[in-house]
Amino acid sequence: MKVKTRGGRVGAAFLACWLLLSQSLWAAEHVMSTQGGAVDENPHWFAMLGDFFVARPIGLVMTAGGSVLWLVGLPFTLAAGNAQEAAETLILGPAEETFVRCLGCRQSGYTYKDVELNRQRREAQQQEQLPE
Repeated sequence: MKVKTRGGRVGAAFLACWLLLSQSLWAAEHVMSTQGGAVDENPHWFAMLGDFFVARPIGLVMTAGGSVLWLVGLPFTLAAGNAQEAAETLILGPAEETFVRCLGCRQSGYTYKDVELNRQRREAQQQEQLPE
């Protein structure tokens, strides 16, 4: 009897991805500070490399997979009246972890520096719009 090794490899790869991703998916949500949800982390370069090569691609796959699952389950979630909650869980959660979190950071959100720059830009735009 010939053993199919491809299925074993796919299963091992899936298990490895699941174990790597499980910590970020099941981590408790951290209460954000009063700075508009800003985070202040200074990740190590090794954490940035791991995030770039492992976590971001997995997050992208999770976002795309969640979009497909949400679309397939849309008739059922519309009938149950919770399509918005399903979209937040399946699409927006992984997308936020993939695209909003700084490289190597553990929490999603913008840094204090980003919040301060956005505030300065808004103030400058308001000053430009005021009639003299």
